[in-house]
Amino acid sequence: MSRNILLCLATFMLFGLSLCYSQESIKNLKDVIVKTEILDSFLVSQMDSLKIPGLSIAIINEAKVSYHQVYGYANIEKKLPVTKTTIFEGASMSKSVFATFVMTFVEEGKLALDKPLYTYLPYDDIAHDERYKKITARMVLSHRSGFPNWRENEEGKKLRIKFDPDTDYGYSGEGYQYLAMVLKQIENTDWNGLEEIFQQRIAKPLGLQHTTFIEDVYALKNKAEPYNKAGKWIDWKKDYWYLKDKGIFVAPASIRTEPLDFSKWMIAVMNQEILKEESYLELLKPHSTVTTLSNGTKILYSLGFITADGLYKDSFFHGGSNDGFTCWYMMDIEKKWGYVLFTNSMFGEKLGEKLWDYLDLDSY
Repeated sequence: MSRNILLCLATFMLFGLSLCYSQESIKNLKDVIVKTEILDSFLVSQMDSLKIPGLSIAIINEAKVSYHQVYGYANIEKKLPVTKTTIFEGASMSKSVFATFVMTFVEEGKLALDKPLYTYLPYDDIAHDERYKKITARMVLSHRSGFPNWRENEEGKKLRIKFDPDTDYGYSGEGYQYLAMVLKQIENTDWNGLEEIFQQRIAKPLGLQHTTFIEDVYALKNKAEPYNKAGKWIDWKKDYWYLKDKGIFVAPASIRTEPLDFSKWMIAVMNQEILKEESYLELLKPHSTVTTLSNGTKILYSLGFITADGLYKDSFFHGGSNDGFTCWYMMDIEKKWGYVLFTNSMFGEKLGEKLWDYLDLDSY
């Protein structure tokens, strides 16, 4: 029996994992074989050029994790390396996971995608504008609510409606958070209660051991330290957003996780687990045009996912950017292929885009 097989067996016995990540190659998006040593070299060179302190990544082939690697530092000052247990902030990648969670309420009949949200929960912060009574869960999840991304970016830091609901696309965290408030109202619970419902409906069934929307003790102990564009440490305990959101289930932005956990959710989407087929049809159906590229490709938004038309109609992806944490995932649901990466820098989305190009080459 080889040493690698023995290590796999030992890992399974200790941690209940069904996979080991010791293979020497992976398949890229075009089924081209990529040696992992070449991939490692690419990632290290990109980290160096983008000045990324730490990186954790997983790649999925045929609905199984085929590659899981970590690089760099979780804490530069203390020279603490990123490990396979390091937790990162998933930022706006939260939206895709939250949308999956929302559909469990739709399937139960507790929430209707096209019923105005005010009928579940009137919203005093925007009650001065009657147009808010048109806003539905579908509009929120597809960024057609008319709300701004965050009220902090608006004059007087007041919530307002920037266009008539369902007439345009406008990326909005505020809309997602209103929907989270509605779910909390439906369940007659608090933010911690909503977190527990998420654990019961999504995290535990999928085996997500360390994925939460409200930061817990494990995440605090194991989370990487954040760094800004200049590579300087961010004092997150004094950060405005951290203080504002502490203890709150922030649907569009607060997920804490790591690549192995997040890949389990991606694989569940590929395999259409947890939800019914009809729910996935709703989730993945394009609802909004985000932009049109110079080559004519349309970038689209479904319910919580970014997608495209043409050659990439089966590709679903999203980035995320919180202060000092940026990330990216991409998956092809037909090929059951994908990748997810997390960084403690402001350049993880850029790395995610570069990696997509790299993993779409014809040869290496």
